[in-house]
Amino acid sequence: MAEADREPIRPVSLTGKTVELVPLSADHAEGLKAAVADGRLWELWYTSVPSPDQVQAEIARRLALQEAGSMLAFTVLSKAAAHAQSPIVGMTTYMNIDAATPRLEIGSTFYARRVQRTPLNTEAKLLLLGHAFDRLGCLAVEFRTHFFNQQSRRAIERLGAKLDGVLRSHQKTANGALRDTCVYSITAAEWPAVRAHLAFQLERGRD
Repeated sequence: MAEADREPIRPVSLTGKTVELVPLSADHAEGLKAAVADGRLWELWYTSVPSPDQVQAEIARRLALQEAGSMLAFTVLSKAAAHAQSPIVGMTTYMNIDAATPRLEIGSTFYARRVQRTPLNTEAKLLLLGHAFDRLGCLAVEFRTHFFNQQSRRAIERLGAKLDGVLRSHQKTANGALRDTCVYSITAAEWPAVRAHLAFQLERGRD
């Protein structure tokens, strides 16, 4: 993509059949508190999901990083849940944004238990990847996760991302343990095949 054709990295809404990603707002706090409570997501030691009483601070942190230009934060809405429960089911972001290249990471994602292992995540990633490659002109998109987060690693691999390597003793977790971080990526050259693969998965109703 020519540089003149690239869109600026700015807040945007992305809509699919089952999911909508909207710009994160402080007004989403109550819905996000309910989302993390569904499955008590913060109790998984190898993740960094906020507890309900930390949600407002986490929203503020993400919006501050967005203002600084290193993050673009989204609230995840489930269309299927819109009339039964709060449609808010999680958060996700473009993070570690390198606007000059451009290159970014999709991460800091969590979903309420009721939408885990459903096609929602696949469609959300399809929307995020499509915007990153087709609109923003990214050369590559990264995914990072804890070495022990097998559920996340399998989900990333099902997207078609390839393991670039493992950053050993990369970070400290909340309990003080050292985290080995698995780094995956999808490149612009790989995107057409990945897009076809994800569209096929969605047609078959797989997560």
